[in-house]
Amino acid sequence: MGGNGVQLRVRGKVQGVGFRPFVWQLAQALQLTGDVCNDGEGVLVRLAGNGGHFTARLRQDCPPLAHIESIDTQPFHWSTVPETFTIRHSAGGAMDTQIVPDAATCPACLAEMNDPHERRYRYPFINCTHCGPRFTIIRAMPYDRPATAMAPFPLCSPCETEYRNPADRRFHAQPVACPDCGPELEWRATDRVVTRELALNVAVERLKNGGIVAIKGLGGFHLACDALNPQAVATLRARKQRPGKPLAVMIRSTDGLPQAVQAQLRSPAAPIVLIPKAWLPTFPDDIAPGLDTIGVMLPANPLQHLLMQETERPLVMTSGNLSGRPPAITNSQALEQLAEIADGFLLHNRDILQRMDDSVMDRDGALLRRARGFVPDAITLPAGFCHLPAILATGADMKNTFCLVRGNQAVLSQHFGDLSDDGVEAQWRSALSVMQQIYAFQPERLVCDAHPGYHARHWAEEQALPVDTVLHHHAHAAACLAENGWPLDGGDAIALTLDGIGMGEHGALWGGECLRVNYLECEHLGGLPAVAMPGGDLAAMQPWRNLLAHCLAFVPDWQRYPETRAVRSQNWPLLATAVQRSLNAPLASSCGRLFDAVACALGIETQRYEGEAACRLEALAAQCPGVEHPVTLQVENLALFWQQWLAWQAQPCERAWAFHDALAKGLAALARHHARRLSLSTVCFSGGVLHNRLLRARLREYLSDFTLLFPHHLPAGDGAISFGQAVVAAARSCSKRI
Repeated sequence: MGGNGVQLRVRGKVQGVGFRPFVWQLAQALQLTGDVCNDGEGVLVRLAGNGGHFTARLRQDCPPLAHIESIDTQPFHWSTVPETFTIRHSAGGAMDTQIVPDAATCPACLAEMNDPHERRYRYPFINCTHCGPRFTIIRAMPYDRPATAMAPFPLCSPCETEYRNPADRRFHAQPVACPDCGPELEWRATDRVVTRELALNVAVERLKNGGIVAIKGLGGFHLACDALNPQAVATLRARKQRPGKPLAVMIRSTDGLPQAVQAQLRSPAAPIVLIPKAWLPTFPDDIAPGLDTIGVMLPANPLQHLLMQETERPLVMTSGNLSGRPPAITNSQALEQLAEIADGFLLHNRDILQRMDDSVMDRDGALLRRARGFVPDAITLPAGFCHLPAILATGADMKNTFCLVRGNQAVLSQHFGDLSDDGVEAQWRSALSVMQQIYAFQPERLVCDAHPGYHARHWAEEQALPVDTVLHHHAHAAACLAENGWPLDGGDAIALTLDGIGMGEHGALWGGECLRVNYLECEHLGGLPAVAMPGGDLAAMQPWRNLLAHCLAFVPDWQRYPETRAVRSQNWPLLATAVQRSLNAPLASSCGRLFDAVACALGIETQRYEGEAACRLEALAAQCPGVEHPVTLQVENLALFWQQWLAWQAQPCERAWAFHDALAKGLAALARHHARRLSLSTVCFSGGVLHNRLLRARLREYLSDFTLLFPHHLPAGDGAISFGQAVVAAARSCSKRI
């Protein structure tokens, strides 16, 4: 006999997080009948009667990894009123739900893994609906086992029972497995091949003896060694050809760290967090040479927990790749590419379907690299952005991400790195194809950077779709505005966009700009003067070239200063002639190159990785905080700054702090002038230079009477460029409908 009921359409992060068993258990508690299923749009709940307090409890008691975006309710008529509440099989359809990022091992699984009485004792692939791999093992939606990397592992009877039981925390946990039916470890080295528990034991022994081990994780490989063994660290650096770039360290305990940092490290995302070296036991200087911070992380998966428990020491965990190549994600890639680096390989037979680097976060919570644990969480666009067509933004070439926009949401991809590096673009194309398939996403428009030489732009122009371009720094500013909820009709703001280099108006190269921005417009108001970059791209790798350029532009008697000895030791007359004749010396108003010039003058002459000189300059400044100084910096004319700064005889750390302070004060004065002139009260900040904690702090101090918008949940650097491109293109789409 039929009857009336109610249907609830639940959208958000509701698949792969134990949402259906939660619904089932809630229905049992409230004595309701009906059913629930996953489909392409999220979760569909049908109840007999009016549902009572069901909807309120649904939001109130939501599972820990779930997030409800919306619940749409409408009447439903049952042809036959159900007598029980059941879970129906998943259905397909147009994808509108959110896919869940990989989540660190939960306390329940960790306790079970360490309990000798449990059948998953010491099993390195333990998981449940509250933790484990998600996005990195997915092939298609809906998120069910046949559409994941677990398809080759048929469930044994006990696991099948757990998987089918709505009251069990492993109900429909797609990666569920045990030693009898799931993935297995394997150790490979030139001297032996072993499997299962023995593989783990051999890897631990090799690490304790100073060896380097390639370890297969959830989204790629790590190269690991004993972080307290200077020789092991030096060997890893030499073999990987990574002479100076800092190495991340996995630690066992967060004791003694501030509660906020502990919470970040213990979160389901389990990111790398940058903290002062002074907060930790002494590590070899070679872990992060010349820096005052170190990147630390906790074990994020069961295998890492077992390794840390057995080695009983912190481990270096750095990406498993050759210099200039993307991280390996298959066993065969690792064995081929890392053979000259690793002393052995701790492998397993579960495929990694999506590359996923470790996310990196500053200790104040600002994301520097957004990947594992955060991707592919959807970003709801600010008020006014709605009913958007499918837009694909291809991002920048450095620190690349891509971004999908549809409706009122954006999905930002994981970090890929430099698209010019061998193999990175191939991974980018593969990930884009998978993301489009998962979301049933067919772009109607493409948007890319205005730089004509970018690989990401070339790819866009090869497609048979309309292509928009967005200025690099407009995208930077728009990303910051959108992250901070600036509405589509929010009007203008002042933007300070500070980075190395990006394409500006009329082919100009920008990097230290003050702009008037909204989502549709970007007006250049002022900024750092354009200074030559002798040698073009070489200037980003050799700081002395930038010091020479600034000396030629602003310091007529520069050769008499001892700070210029690094320039005088080079064949500078040849470059000076090239600058004079504009030969391979493009002009750029680059804040990043200004940092390089100042760093070189203080004896920081190497640039072994992007931003090294600036990072070491910030670390030097941190040794003398708050020092009084006579230095001023007028942003649009640096001659006075160089005159005062070179004449001031002080300690290097004092001069480094003075530069940061004077630059912040000068930028603040520029922003304040234009804000007052245009009657604006909001200033937003973006660009990779804004990863500098000291500069951010001084800008906040000097602009404290304004509303300040900083990036926080998205990177300040190029990792958010695709998001900024997408919201600018979305705003253009909205304006055409009006």
